[in-house]
Order: sequence, then structure tokens, then C-alpha cells
Amino acid sequence: MSNVDLNSYKEFVAAVTSAESNNSDAFITRIKTFDGSGVNMPLLLTAAIGLSSEGGEFSEIVKKLVFQGKQNNEETRFHMKRELGDVMWYWVNACRALNLDPNEVIAENVKKLEARYPSGSFDVFYSENRKQNDL
Repeated sequence: MSNVDLNSYKEFVAAVTSAESNNSDAFITRIKTFDGSGVNMPLLLTAAIGLSSEGGEFSEIVKKLVFQGKQNNEETRFHMKRELGDVMWYWVNACRALNLDPNEVIAENVKKLEARYPSGSFDVFYSENRKQNDL
């Protein structure tokens, strides 16, 4: 196994990171390009970070259930319920930030899954072998 020089890697990472990620002025300039575009970027950033955070909190509970002996009881299920509520709060804020109707978002998801699974039920083949543009 070869050694990795972490300082060299740090320099490499800096070179392949965008200006908007490295510099506040570039970041602010980029954020301002969304003004008037129909995207509320501060709200979208809040939603994106919140979805990751709350999804992580939900996953942490599941991890503890599966791998660390956490009890599957009313208290644990209540905790997961509350975290799912937090996920939904941020999800709705993402819809707000993008000016999307949450009902239309779910309808589009149903449409996508119906096209992916033509038999109307899960199929490993279609899960692994998606059509072009099936995101």
C-alpha cells in the first residue's frame, strides 16, 4: 500500500473545488444570480441542508435499531415519527423554494415509478436496468 501525502491531497482538492465553494464573494455573486429566477436560493439551501441533516438523524435511529441493539418500542417509533416530520418540513420548504406544488411533486414521482415498473410491482431487472433519462 502506498502512502498518501495528505498535504498534497489538500492542494489537489483546493485546485478542483469551485470558486463559489472557496470564496464568500464568489458564493454571494452566484447566489444573487438566482434573484428573480423563481428559485428562492436561501430557502433552497436551508431545505437541502435540513433534508440531509434530518435524514441523517432518521438513519441514525435505524442504524442503532439494526446494528446496536436499540429497542423497537413506542419511544423509538415516536422518535422516528418526529424525525420524519422534520424531513417533511424541509421537503415542503424545498417545494416552496422551487415554487412547486407538493401534490404535483408526488404525482410526478408516481408517474416515474409507474413507467419504471410496467407490471405495477417492484422488479429487480427494471430497478437495475433503467431506461435512458430515468432519473
